[in-house]
Amino acid sequence: MSEPGGFSKLRARLNKGDSWLTRDISTFFKNDVLTEEALDELETRLLTADAGVEVTTWLMEMIRAEVGAGRIKNPRQLRAVLKKSLLGLLAPIAQPLKIPDFIRPYILFVAGVNGVGKTTTIGKLALRYKKEGKSVLLAAGDTFRAAATEQLKTWSERAGVPILAQGEGADSASVIFDAVQSAKSRGIDMVIADTAGRLHTQNHLMEELRKIKRVLQKHDAYAPHEVLLVVDATTGGNALVQAVQFHEAIGLTGIAITKLDGTAKGGILLAIARRLSLPVRFIGIGEGVDDLQPFDAEAYVDALIGE
Repeated sequence: MSEPGGFSKLRARLNKGDSWLTRDISTFFKNDVLTEEALDELETRLLTADAGVEVTTWLMEMIRAEVGAGRIKNPRQLRAVLKKSLLGLLAPIAQPLKIPDFIRPYILFVAGVNGVGKTTTIGKLALRYKKEGKSVLLAAGDTFRAAATEQLKTWSERAGVPILAQGEGADSASVIFDAVQSAKSRGIDMVIADTAGRLHTQNHLMEELRKIKRVLQKHDAYAPHEVLLVVDATTGGNALVQAVQFHEAIGLTGIAITKLDGTAKGGILLAIARRLSLPVRFIGIGEGVDDLQPFDAEAYVDALIGE
């Protein structure tokens, strides 16, 4: 289920209310015929929305087959076919992050390149889980960028949750391990660990992420319990490249996609779903604290294609 008011907010915010399909599907039809020109336009919209060649080819082959069989003759039928197909792709990856009570502390490990909204996402998650009644400790594992720790401290104050931080240049693995030990001794429910923003092409920095995982597993063989990658929807196809390479390096268990209220890149969700089938935990549709929402596949598809 989407959150209260979530659908209307998503519809209004997604690509600033002008998504890649909502621009009046009825204009594709002439005398109840979906023309080849219209099909080409639909294909172009998918590609320019960063749905990717694989998803676009799959979707267009299915639509052309339905047109050929006489099952798409009007906008209502086209929307129905699109909705069924997109939900078939997205529903399996719409998996909200659930924090089991029997794991304490639950370790949420957050990764991503600089500029995707990683630290802000962590702050919003801390607020969310505190509102749900959980105690949260933030671990300032991005020790390479002084501003990152300061930004995280601001969020810890805003959320009213403690933070464990060391000096600039401290060992990230040590900071996060100490945070887990502190949480364990204080009975804190969950640790949300920031990590240094890095390019997915920087192999030595990706190795550091693997090191942090190894150190955490000294505390708990199953830690971290969630490895969440934050990607920026406005970067289009590069978000998929990041997801693939981070997954290969550290084994992702979930994705958060930010800035879906930006340019018309909503199709990147489809590309990620088709390529990786990784759970999408959250989507960001604005700057506000409540604009980071659990991913609801049906609300998302409705917002894309209209009703």
